[in-house]
Amino acid sequence: MRTIDFPERFRALERFSERFEAYRLPARDCDVLFAMYPAGTAVEPHSHDTDNWGVITKGELQITVDGREMRYGLGEWYHVPAQALHSARFAVETEEIEFWFRP
Repeated sequence: MRTIDFPERFRALERFSERFEAYRLPARDCDVLFAMYPAGTAVEPHSHDTDNWGVITKGELQITVDGREMRYGLGEWYHVPAQALHSARFAVETEEIEFWFRP
C-alpha cells in the first residue's frame, strides 16, 4: 500500500482529477493542486489555457515542453506556458504542488 505524504488537511480538499491524485485549493485566478503520481505514470501530450508553475516535493518529473525534455527533482520549480504542448513521465513516486494561473 502506498503512503501519501500530504497532511490529512490537504487530502480533505476537493478532488481535482480521477486520472491522478490531486486536490484543489481554490484561489482567485489560480488553482492550486497538491498532486501525487505513482511510479510509472505517463501523462499524454496536451495543453492548457493556464500558465502553470510547479515545485517538486518528492521524487522527479520528466517533462517535455514543445519538444524539449527536462528533468526536475526535489525542490525544483518548473514552468509550462499557456497553450504549450507538453507531456510528463514519473519514473518514481512523485508529489508536487502545482499553480495553474488563469489569463
